Amino acid sequence: MPYVIETIGLLTAFALVVVITGWIRRYALAQQLVDIPGARSSHQTPTPRGAGLALVLVFLLGILLSAGIGWVDLPTAAALIGAAGAVAWVGWLDDHGHLAARWRLLVHFLAASWGLAWLGGLPTVAIVGVQIDAGWIGHVLALFYVVWLLNLYNFMDGIDGLAGIQAITACLAMAGLLFGWGDAHAWWLPALLAAASTGFLVWNFPRARIFMGDVGSGTLGLLLGLLSMQAAGLDTNFLAAWLILLGVFIVDATTTLAVRLFRGMRVYEAHRSHAYQHAAHRFGSHIPVALGVAAINLLWLLPIAVLVVANQLPGAAGVVIGYLPLLLLAIALRAGRD
Repeated sequence: MPYVIETIGLLTAFALVVVITGWIRRYALAQQLVDIPGARSSHQTPTPRGAGLALVLVFLLGILLSAGIGWVDLPTAAALIGAAGAVAWVGWLDDHGHLAARWRLLVHFLAASWGLAWLGGLPTVAIVGVQIDAGWIGHVLALFYVVWLLNLYNFMDGIDGLAGIQAITACLAMAGLLFGWGDAHAWWLPALLAAASTGFLVWNFPRARIFMGDVGSGTLGLLLGLLSMQAAGLDTNFLAAWLILLGVFIVDATTTLAVRLFRGMRVYEAHRSHAYQHAAHRFGSHIPVALGVAAINLLWLLPIAVLVVANQLPGAAGVVIGYLPLLLLAIALRAGRD
C-alpha cells in the first residue's frame, strides 16, 4: 500500500499537536498567560495563549526526521529550523510579557535572512514567458515579502479558527499541486504543516479554548513565506500558486494597512478594522467568517492556482484574477476603517 509511512507520519503529527496543546493550555492557565478582552478585541472571554508552540515543535521535529531519511534536503532543513526557531523563541517571550517591537522586528529580519540565505534567495522567475534574474534587488524584495507575511499572519490571527483554517486549506491545496506537478517529496512539508495546524484547530474551533499566540502566528507566517520561496526554486508557477492561495490574508492585511496609512492613522496601534473583523461583527459569529475563508480558498483560489501550475494561465494573471474580487470585498467590508 503506497504512502503508508507518510500517512502514519501525518496522523502522528496531528495527534502530537493535540496532546501537547493540552499540556500548554494547562501551563498557560497556571502561569496566567491569558488574553484579556479589550475594546479592540474580537473576543469576549479571557483565553489562554501560546498553543502555537506545539504546532511549531512538532513541525520542526518532523523536518529533522524527514531530513534524516532524505525527504527534505539539508539546506531546506537548516533554513526552516533556524529561522522558525528564532521567531518562535521571540514570540514565546512576547507571549509571556511585552517585548519591544524593534527587537521583535530585528529578529524577524535576521531569521528571514537566515532562511533565505540557505534557500538561495529569490530564484530566477519567469514573468509572461521572460526569465528575470533580479539579483540582489530580488533578494531584498524576498526578504521584505517574508517579513511582511510573518507579521500579517499575526495581524490576521484575530478570530477563532481563522489562522488555522487558512494554513490548513492553503497547505493542503499546495501539497496537492506539488504532488501532481512537483518532485517526489515536494508535497511533504506543506502536508506536514497542514497536519500540525489541524491538531491546533481541534482546540481553536469552533470555539477557542486556547489561542495560537505570537509564538505560533508569526512562525506560521514565516514558514509559509519560506516554503513559497523553496517552491519557487522548483518552478515560478509554484510561487504564484502560493501567492494565490494566501490571497485572503495578503489582500486583507495589505489593504487595511494601506487605508490606515492613507488616513493618517497609527498603524502600529491595536485596532479592529480588518475586513475579517468587520465581517465577524456583521455576522455576530466567528464561524461563518472562518468557513467562508475556507470556501474562498478551495472554490475560488485553488482552481486558479491549478490553472497556473498546469501552464494554462500565466502566474501574474492568476494573482491579479484571484486578488481583484478579494480587494473589492475588503473595500466593501470597510477594511482599515473603524
